[in-house]
Amino acid sequence: MIFARVVGNVVCTLKDEKLVGTKLLLVQPVDLANAAKGNPLVAVDAVGAGEGELVLLVQGSSARQTSRTESTPVDCAIFAIVDTIEKDGKTAFRKATDKVAA
Repeated sequence: MIFARVVGNVVCTLKDEKLVGTKLLLVQPVDLANAAKGNPLVAVDAVGAGEGELVLLVQGSSARQTSRTESTPVDCAIFAIVDTIEKDGKTAFRKATDKVAA
């Protein structure tokens, strides 16, 4: 599982028929300090995420295990929107404030 921030939308007018009706999002993997880690990825949105939200991704065969992506040609899927992250007894992230705690 990978933390990522949704940074944009990807629109494809022509795509495999198994992907018709799917929402593709551009996501940037991040660490707990919200710093970018690696290159942006395109992910199928299985949960209704929106731009700016912190999400969890899966890649590889796990990306085809959601009800939305089953038997589809995908390698990266958003399967959760993060509400809260707690680390060492402290809140590191809370969606309500949508910022990384210092």
